[in-house]
Amino acid sequence: MDNDVSAGSTTTIVGRLALGITLLAFGLGYTDLIDGVTAADAVTIAHYIGGVALFVAGLLALRDRDTAGGTAFTVLGAFWFTWAVSAGSQASDNAAGLFLLLFALVVLSLAAAGGDQLTRGTYGLFLVALVLMAVAAFAGNDSLTKVGGWFAVAAGAVAWYAATAATAHWPTALPRRAAGRGVTAAG
Repeated sequence: MDNDVSAGSTTTIVGRLALGITLLAFGLGYTDLIDGVTAADAVTIAHYIGGVALFVAGLLALRDRDTAGGTAFTVLGAFWFTWAVSAGSQASDNAAGLFLLLFALVVLSLAAAGGDQLTRGTYGLFLVALVLMAVAAFAGNDSLTKVGGWFAVAAGAVAWYAATAATAHWPTALPRRAAGRGVTAAG
């Protein structure tokens, strides 16, 4: 479908909103875009919305036999909860980098699992953010962390749009274009 418009399940919408809001808060905390807002300010959102609410949405999705959404939301909820409760601990940069790298592997699995364009886009951008932030933690590079924060903001915006689009019945797929003059596109 060129303009797939789907209401989506309530659980999926709630899960996407929770992920989107958490990613936006997390990413904005690392970008230094808003004066005085840091990643530490995202901890409460990550704990309750990204951790608890996302995990519960995952359990509800699994109950509704939505294996893909349920798996994604419960695993991401567990990781956000872990990130939030460990924030502020005196972990080494290498330990933080390892956690982000493991988190990235989970998101890579979710991205490889497929889904609609917005879901793949969210996970793809989030994967890039986590890899950049892991490398930045290992290398002690604050500039690279800031770039990773921007990718997390972009991922959050895509997740938020996916939830809003499902609720408002907006398009959730990019229109397909013809391959070009004189070229036949195989369908």
